[in-house]
Amino acid sequence: MTNSTIRTQPAERRQVAALPWRRGADGLEILLVTSRETRRWVTPKGGRMVGLTDAAAAAQEALEEAGVEGVVGDAPLGTFRYLKVLKRRAPRWCVVSVYALEVRVEHPTWHEQAERERAWMSTEQAAACVSEPDLARIIRAYQP
Repeated sequence: MTNSTIRTQPAERRQVAALPWRRGADGLEILLVTSRETRRWVTPKGGRMVGLTDAAAAAQEALEEAGVEGVVGDAPLGTFRYLKVLKRRAPRWCVVSVYALEVRVEHPTWHEQAERERAWMSTEQAAACVSEPDLARIIRAYQP
């Protein structure tokens, strides 16, 4: 087999995510948003950002995708993998580092409001709504 016939898989894409949380009347609540294309419930997430730490980039994603701001943890809670399905391109595996974000401000309007829904849920509801088993484990295990 020559080098020209060997197909290599693209490297896994590294992403960051926020796990927005607050204390509600019935205990810990997690904020999830819908993805733009598949409308699945997900955590706010996106690519790493030049000039920002991964934690700060996760907080920025939470502001853009969910309209929330707060105090972000410095260390990731864990990681999960998912297959990102892209229009007109081959699917690509992503590895996502998740950072806790204690929500202090919830804006009534936000950048991606027209493209996403957001909802506060109990830990168990949030874990049941996400498709990725490793993300569900991170949500269930989270104790601020």
